[in-house]
Order: sequence, then structure tokens, then C-alpha cells
Amino acid sequence: QVQLVESGGGLVQAGGSLRLSCAASGRTFSSSAMGWFRQAPGKEREFVATINWNGSRTYYASSVKGRFTISRDNAKNTVSLQMNSLKPEDTAVYYCAASTSLITAITVYEYNYWGQGTQVTVSS
Repeated sequence: QVQLVESGGGLVQAGGSLRLSCAASGRTFSSSAMGWFRQAPGKEREFVATINWNGSRTYYASSVKGRFTISRDNAKNTVSLQMNSLKPEDTAVYYCAASTSLITAITVYEYNYWGQGTQVTVSS
């Protein structure tokens, strides 16, 4: 069992930066791939970024590649998403998720545990 709590969301102007954090509890965190997803109003939840169990591999959605960076600290049971050069279209609720897989995972079906989400709003 893994419990996830996101923080760091807020309101920012276009071009600005935010850093999201996800605190995880549970013994399996260090053996789980982690991911960030987002969901805008009226849209399906979409993949943003993923990182494998030891942080050696990452993968990003094309819409955020080069602007967002996912990282993890297994000693602190945390995963973060640094978001730079934010755009209004990045506005969404962002969710942290834990997979039962060791490797990177990009679909919602590969994740068993989800946080409650944190709102990110980018104004133009």
C-alpha cells in the first residue's frame, strides 16, 4: 500500500515556474516507478512524466519535454516535478501516481496508487 500527497500547486503567470512535490508513504516506494499526470476540465487524464524505480530513466510527454523535469529521492520517499516556461495550456489538476512496475510507465492503467491532486493555473 502506498499513500501519496501532492503539494506545490498554485497560480503563476505564463513563462513562470512551479515545483510540485509528492510525499509517499509505504514500503514499496523505492521499488515503484512513479509518474505525474494531469487533467484539465472536460478532458481525460493525460500522462506528463515518469521516472523508474532508481531514477536512472525518465520519459516525458512531447508537450512538456524540455520544460518539465521529474526527479525522485528514495531516501526521503519523494518525487518532484519541476515545471519551467509554463503555458496557459498547462493549467490542470496534477496527480502523482505510483506503479507496481519498476520501469517507466505512461498509461493510467499501469498505476495502482494516486494522490488527491494539486491545482496548477497558468495565467496568460
